[in-house]
Amino acid sequence: MAQKSDKSDIHVGKVYLIGAGPGDPGLFTLKGKEILSKAEVVIYDRLASSRVLAFAPESAEKIYVGKRSGQHAADQAAINELIVKKAKEGKLVARLKGGDPFIFGRGGEEAQILFKAGIPFEIVPGISSAIAVPAYAGIPLTHRAYTASVALITGHRKFEHDERADIDWKNLAKGVGTLVFLMGVTNLPNITENLQKFGRSPDTPAAVIRWGTTPRHKSVTGTLKNIVQKVKEADIRPPAIIVVGEVVRLKEEINWFEKQPLLGRRIVITRTRSQASALVNSLEALGAECIELPTIDIKPPDDMEALDTAIRRSASYEWIVFSSTNAVECFCSRMFEIGLDARHLGRCGIAAVGTSTAEALMKYHLKPDLIPEDFRAEGLLKAFQKMETAIHRVLIPRAEKARELLPEGLRRLGAHVDVVAAYKTVPAMITGEQIEELEERPVDIVTFTSSSTVKNFCTVVPEGVREKIFESAKIASIGPITSKTCRDLGLRVAIEPARSTINDLVNAIKKYYSNIQDEPDMPL
Repeated sequence: MAQKSDKSDIHVGKVYLIGAGPGDPGLFTLKGKEILSKAEVVIYDRLASSRVLAFAPESAEKIYVGKRSGQHAADQAAINELIVKKAKEGKLVARLKGGDPFIFGRGGEEAQILFKAGIPFEIVPGISSAIAVPAYAGIPLTHRAYTASVALITGHRKFEHDERADIDWKNLAKGVGTLVFLMGVTNLPNITENLQKFGRSPDTPAAVIRWGTTPRHKSVTGTLKNIVQKVKEADIRPPAIIVVGEVVRLKEEINWFEKQPLLGRRIVITRTRSQASALVNSLEALGAECIELPTIDIKPPDDMEALDTAIRRSASYEWIVFSSTNAVECFCSRMFEIGLDARHLGRCGIAAVGTSTAEALMKYHLKPDLIPEDFRAEGLLKAFQKMETAIHRVLIPRAEKARELLPEGLRRLGAHVDVVAAYKTVPAMITGEQIEELEERPVDIVTFTSSSTVKNFCTVVPEGVREKIFESAKIASIGPITSKTCRDLGLRVAIEPARSTINDLVNAIKKYYSNIQDEPDMPL
């Protein structure tokens, strides 16, 4: 990993200057992800997505050196010194920069510093916001019918009205190509004034796009003569880019991202981090901004011996009933840990409460024999009641604390039922940074996928913060049991799908916002 510099006998590491892309974590490159996963130190900017940071090891030292308009966490000289210092400690350093490091990212300057210090480095290009942001706004930078050239210009320069200005306004204004100004919202009046002064028509189409490619994406279109006023009325602030040229006219036809049904909606996900991905991915695909706030942690049961005994005897049961994905994961992983595998289950039947639980079983090559139409314990019980043959022995691995409806109902049918704790749920720890993220801007939806997520949300989130959240946020509950827990705690449920699945919950949220004027809250 570390190697000696050619210029000194200091033992140094290596630095990777990595472009993090424009904001959408899906646009981060595979090479960037691979290197970041091995990093020992991550030095990152404001525009590097927090989701991208999650690719780094938990053990990595993460140092924020981001910049806001008029506010710098660290000046460039200090950043250069920091990169060199960490490399000279023999570390693998990932210098993570928004967009592409060589497109107005000062990556070239940092590479020069590393060269002079004798530190090995590599450049990992990223997708520049200059390309991606207009694309997400439906603006192609080139088009055969409009232009075959593009100019990328920094918007941070001071715009002197004389020949000493380092931007060639005369040629930019007289050309027919597309102009893309990065980081130029503050200077927008000067940009439009200079372009018109040097010959570009006041009727030239222009667009300003803020937080492009992210759920906070917002755009305004106009012309050089009115775009300043339109941006002011729409309250567009940095970070944003400016596009000037005839290609802006195509936005009306090609615009796709802004049509996402949940674009701009902030949705809190309270599932465990390991379970959240399916819900997060589905909501983000619809344009939502997801805030992961796991309120529960899954822990091993206090009595592992009881679970181990049940697993070893599992072939003696007629049925094993799984009422959650957590039960599947904990039961099956423990089965492998004690040296057994699926063959040990013999010919016993396997029941799953719903499709998500069934999918979890399939990961272990176990195909459920029974899935009820109603994805609840009530549905499982009804399915067993309809069976023509008697049920004698049933094993239910589940949470340490759970409803007794299913085991009691099966016992009334004459079955011997063994209930064993496969896991327990405990409240997750909430950090100050997570609370700050919740309070940063109004929340639209809080999702609850189990009674535990509801109870723990009310336990770990301070009362004042909860009250502030629910001033704007609606509650989306996965099903009637979870909804009842919400109501018991004084929370009003606005969204509940007909079936208790993640896909149905996502579709219910989507439907709610497509019919928001007609969709009443569910009664307390």
